[in-house]
Amino acid sequence: MPPQSPGLHLPRIDSRRDDIGAAMDDLRRRLSPEGDVVSEAGRRRTIEIFGEALAPAAVVERICRDVRDRGLAAVLDYSARIDGAKLDAGSLRVAPDELAQAHAAADPEFLAAVRRVRGRIAEFQQAILHEDVRVERPGGFLAERYRPLARVGLCVPGGAAAYPSSVLMTAVPAQVAGVRELALVAPPTPFGSYNPDILATCHELGITEVYRLGGAQAVAALAYGVEGIPRVDKIVGPGNLFVALAKRFVFGQVDIDSIAGPSEVVVIVDRSTRPEFTAYDLLAQAEHAPGASILIGWEADVLDAAVEELSRRIAQIERGELARQSLEAFGAAILARDADEACRLADQIAPEHLHIATANAEALAEKIHHAGAIFLGNYTPVALGDYAAGPSHVLPTSGTARFASGLSANDFLRAGSVLSFDREGLVELAPDVEILATREGLTAHRASVAIRKA
Repeated sequence: MPPQSPGLHLPRIDSRRDDIGAAMDDLRRRLSPEGDVVSEAGRRRTIEIFGEALAPAAVVERICRDVRDRGLAAVLDYSARIDGAKLDAGSLRVAPDELAQAHAAADPEFLAAVRRVRGRIAEFQQAILHEDVRVERPGGFLAERYRPLARVGLCVPGGAAAYPSSVLMTAVPAQVAGVRELALVAPPTPFGSYNPDILATCHELGITEVYRLGGAQAVAALAYGVEGIPRVDKIVGPGNLFVALAKRFVFGQVDIDSIAGPSEVVVIVDRSTRPEFTAYDLLAQAEHAPGASILIGWEADVLDAAVEELSRRIAQIERGELARQSLEAFGAAILARDADEACRLADQIAPEHLHIATANAEALAEKIHHAGAIFLGNYTPVALGDYAAGPSHVLPTSGTARFASGLSANDFLRAGSVLSFDREGLVELAPDVEILATREGLTAHRASVAIRKA
């Protein structure tokens, strides 16, 4: 491939020449939330707070154990030391009148957009919601029934930007499932729980339990419960590395949606793809900073045109320098041999977002087994899914789309089976029960059936 445009050094991989597997493994390793990598600034900050250099995983373990053991006192202590927030038991929860005031003062166009998006999310989530199943058997029946979780914690980021979309994409699926209690945590920052758009969105959705909490201490408070914050059954929603590691630590005490890494996209292109579209598709994930943007095509000149356009457009976005850092650290332009290999490589990466921006996008999508969400054609950018379409934007990252799914209303349901038989039905099943119970040496199991046959 010819040299790139000046100013952007997007790594290039040629599958005909380079070890593509090793290159992808290296990218995945750097984006995985393993918790053992820390910047020099992070190391200094850790020493300042904890008195010693600790890896992020060790920081999270210390915070979570402390919150579990000391409750609210530990939560307030870490909020002060890490976030600089001077909170007490009375100010930790956002007052109902503050939510109402934010809603009353909100831009009507913003609230109208929130209502439209809420409607689209609710419509889609209702359409895919599990329904109870009943199977008739001789002398009885079997059923699978679904019941909503009672109480769920929602994590909303608030470090670098405000994300009312994350409120919508976590809360609405839970509400469609029938969850009665939602406890939302957002950092005590201007982009978090002090952000009027976040508060107005909560009020619009009927979320009344909002806490000024972020980071590992927020996750621990939700998982273990502290004074004034009853524990939840499940914690969902995006966050930074410390939130992801905290969710991993408390899993088992509560359920979680995923252990998410940075946002990522794979874009597959051909000659039908407009380079300026591709440039912004890649920038849209890179501006998360960190975010992984990987471009795959099988025509060198098509890749060149896209990368040249990317280099021109990067200066036109507000977070251009951060996007540049992400592209150079976690991005790549991959030249595949053909469309089939492009799909194999995308499937191997198992990305959070897969944008197939080609003329035959739907046909290529049939070759893909592993992706959090797939976006087809030149007019379905990832941003449609991030903000407005209907599926939740909380998706599996770091290759976990091999086995994990995006968040949906069904994740807020607990499945349970129901069995009912009369004597005829028991007699029908008894021989198989008796044979297996005998082989396993569980004679009381066998007897519990045999005695009912008499």
